[in-house]
Amino acid sequence: MSVTAEAPVARIHGEPLAEMPHDLYIPPEALEVFLETFEGPLDLLLYLIRRQNLDVLNIQMAELTRQYMHYVEMMHAGQLELAAEYLLMAALLIEIKSRMLLPRRDESTEDETDPRAELVRRLLEYEQMKLAAQRLDELPVAGRDFALVQVWLEQAAAKRLPEVSLDDLKQAWLGVLARARVNRHHKVSREELSVREHMSRLLRRLKDERFAEFGALFDPSRGVPELVVTFLAVLELVRESLVVVTQQEPFAPIYVKLSHADA
Repeated sequence: MSVTAEAPVARIHGEPLAEMPHDLYIPPEALEVFLETFEGPLDLLLYLIRRQNLDVLNIQMAELTRQYMHYVEMMHAGQLELAAEYLLMAALLIEIKSRMLLPRRDESTEDETDPRAELVRRLLEYEQMKLAAQRLDELPVAGRDFALVQVWLEQAAAKRLPEVSLDDLKQAWLGVLARARVNRHHKVSREELSVREHMSRLLRRLKDERFAEFGALFDPSRGVPELVVTFLAVLELVRESLVVVTQQEPFAPIYVKLSHADA
């Protein structure tokens, strides 16, 4: 976070100091400079440029270097351990300043690279990242800008039984057929079977019982035709909403009951 106009630049015996005094002697051991207010040398350079209203694209290296070295010396005088990156930036500023003082080999050509170009690029990129971070920080944050409210409702949720799909019915039907093949007869006979008759038979059975297991509705000993008609009767009863099929949990046995019967 950069130093602002309101932020103190130092403390004297614990008291904040808004700006450096010009006519007051301060013992070196009583001066504490806020090095931690800058996030690095680029942050300090950007602060100095904006404070003096300098143009980033046309930096006055002499003035910027002088102010930067003044801050570095002030940090050193405050008995603060300078990070290596601050000293490295100081050396870079002195190098750029020296290169700009050297005369050009040919004044008619201006193709030489500006020594400040790389520093300007780094400063502009840093400023963009810093502004983006500030915009992110302005977004509402839970715990800082608003509080999360949790409400406890003492209400038991009704147990919801899983729905029986067509694939479940298919698997149950295949299981019935598998049991029927064990008792398969080779006697060929012709028999007329009525789906409506089987529907009535199933309704009478379910009326006497609370519910019936799906497989118990079929009698494998009566052969495959009887099983097919019974299965069609179950499907027709479901289609007409006269019975419902359900199960306690996934992969559990399927039960059939009258639609108006108590759960």
